[in-house]
Amino acid sequence: MKNGDMEMHVRGTSRFVDDIPAPEGCLHAVLFTSPVARGKILSLDISGAAAAPGVAAVYTHRDVPGLNQVGHVLKDQPLLAVDSVEYIGQPIALVVADTPRNARRAAQLISADIEKLEPVFDPREAAAKGLIHGSRRVLVNGDPEAAFAKCKIVAQGRLSSGPQEHFYFETQRALAVPGEHDTIKVHASAQSPGAFHRHLAEVLGIPMHKVELDIRRLGGGFGGKESTAVWIVAPAMAAFILKRPVKLVLGRNEDIATTGKRHAYEYDYKLGLDAEGKILAYEIDLYQHAGACADISLAVLGRSFLHVSGSYNIPNIRISAVSCRTNIPPNNAFRGFGVPQGTFAIEAALNHAAELMGLEAEILKGGNLLREGDTLPYGVKLDSVNAVRCWQTLDKKVNISARRAAVVEYNNTHTDTKRGLSVVPVSFGISFAQMALNQASSLVNIYVDGSVSVSTGAVEMGQGVNTKIRVVAARTLGASVDRVRVDTTNTSRIPNASPTSASSGADLNGMATKFACEKLYQRLQAFAAKQLGQADPASIVIRDGIIHAGGKPADLTWEKLVAAAQWARVDLSEHAFYATPNLHYDLKAERGRPFAYYSYATSLTEVLLDCVRGTYSIEAIDVVQDVGESLSPEVDLGQIHGAVVQGIGWATLEQLRYGADGKVLTGVSAYKVPDIKFIPKRFDVTLLKDSSNPYAVCNSKAIGEPPLVHGLGSYFAVLEALRSVRRDKAAPSLPLTPEKAFMYLHAPAAGGTK
Repeated sequence: MKNGDMEMHVRGTSRFVDDIPAPEGCLHAVLFTSPVARGKILSLDISGAAAAPGVAAVYTHRDVPGLNQVGHVLKDQPLLAVDSVEYIGQPIALVVADTPRNARRAAQLISADIEKLEPVFDPREAAAKGLIHGSRRVLVNGDPEAAFAKCKIVAQGRLSSGPQEHFYFETQRALAVPGEHDTIKVHASAQSPGAFHRHLAEVLGIPMHKVELDIRRLGGGFGGKESTAVWIVAPAMAAFILKRPVKLVLGRNEDIATTGKRHAYEYDYKLGLDAEGKILAYEIDLYQHAGACADISLAVLGRSFLHVSGSYNIPNIRISAVSCRTNIPPNNAFRGFGVPQGTFAIEAALNHAAELMGLEAEILKGGNLLREGDTLPYGVKLDSVNAVRCWQTLDKKVNISARRAAVVEYNNTHTDTKRGLSVVPVSFGISFAQMALNQASSLVNIYVDGSVSVSTGAVEMGQGVNTKIRVVAARTLGASVDRVRVDTTNTSRIPNASPTSASSGADLNGMATKFACEKLYQRLQAFAAKQLGQADPASIVIRDGIIHAGGKPADLTWEKLVAAAQWARVDLSEHAFYATPNLHYDLKAERGRPFAYYSYATSLTEVLLDCVRGTYSIEAIDVVQDVGESLSPEVDLGQIHGAVVQGIGWATLEQLRYGADGKVLTGVSAYKVPDIKFIPKRFDVTLLKDSSNPYAVCNSKAIGEPPLVHGLGSYFAVLEALRSVRRDKAAPSLPLTPEKAFMYLHAPAAGGTK
């Protein structure tokens, strides 16, 4: 099967927002943003900018024609600041000029008198002061207090995980083109067509049917283009007022400095086990570093909250989670959506407990895996559990105990270098935690020449969702994949679309496409039966573009059938809708069934540490991933490789630094992401065999996010290598960079000398 997008990417012919030829008279927009983390705006002088060469207009909050608000979940984020600012980079004014250069120069002429107020940058401090988004969530299952009294081993500690920059190739950008009757069309790099469509209409003060949002593809998203609509709404507002096309494109450093990141977390954990290593009780407190506005933080926190037990059976548990309001740019969605952060704590706690017991961590992990019939903390009784199967399949492939023995032998015979090994199981719930988002629509058109067009709300951002939808449509219709094309994501064809995130793009939109194609297939099947003189339409089978009647190929091709059906006035267009069934959750009771199914996996990561320099290399990664019946093994393998590497980046390399004033100090030249040289020498991925999934399209399973959790293995493998040298210090925070490894090895312990 040809992958049109992939071929164009390789040839450099794929068209993104900035590749769309600028319409005649197109203007360019630049935002003037807050230079302070928290303050009161005393005055704002835009006169110099307004009089600058090439400037068409300068807008403030007073010029917003509709609602000056782009808050994604809560209405707490103004498009343009009114009388106060809450983070460095918050938009205050919008400058529109004939060239990007003139717009930037003019923005520098804006003068803002801002009275500085005391900011808060620490999530624990914010929580103590009551600076939170929403309310604290608490879940108790079983009797943790009584269970801890029976524990032989109790591991207790404090952890932190850091932020991560999305670093998509295509920065935030949009092109807005006004039309007749106060309509507007916006071409944007956005993951949430439905939500951004609503934001556009609200800010412009016009009904949604006058706004058309069109998305061909994204040059990467990873969640960073799911919730913050500022960079799409701002140029649209200018275009709507000026009645001229307006484009806004962020520079790379501007993007890094002003956009949200993966949420950093602080943790307090307490894990209790019996003498045999069975988990009896677990307590975990999550402090989410959300930023100045709620954005999508509460949903991310909810995911972390529901995944703190990882892939393990924990009978007694207490979970507390709070989203902390701090004076940094509001953080947002990132691949994994809180699950990696929630999983990190239980993995760290188990590693700590294993060290206290003098055991290898994989012994404790393997003995506590989820099994058929186990119940999760929020009340779901599990079925079709593949946690143990994935572990056993990996063990059969790599022989975990033999790999462990080799690491022990190496470390006993080497001084300047050490090896570390970590096994990480994954259990990842698939569905939007917000019930209303678990829906999708699909419009399928069959043209008279036999070609097929599919429109859905799914956004292609390099994850291969269009390829999977093509496969679903072709397989269901019985046509060739090459006859199917997936059209742009467009709010005029598919309204109210859910975001493409939560690994649900193919699940939801693929199922809606399947439903639409099934109706068309039945229609064509009945028509073909009449054409071929068959009494029973069920005797007609369309397969690989050939029509079979009574088990034999007929002298009727797909193209001939479609042409004849159109001539006979058979409807060749179908719209279908899908809503994930049997989902429910009671937030007050913290009980329910929030996920349609779970994706399971296990990985082994091995590293080599240079004990002199603190540098390390990832020597090997072996993964077994449950993908159900894969719609496209090639796409799934690519997603696994990419997710694991991105997870390794978060866990070991990617470190953002903030100044004492809250300013992001890390620019593009200083932000290190894993490159081809960082990829392990051995990187072997196995798709679990004989796995099926009745809860998703064509028995497949989601693949976009779950594999990122394997990246945690690199952190724990490096940590193990470090602990083989010295154990008189607490574990470093995540990411465990080479700098942190060096300081762990060579800096004295607090209160003493090495």
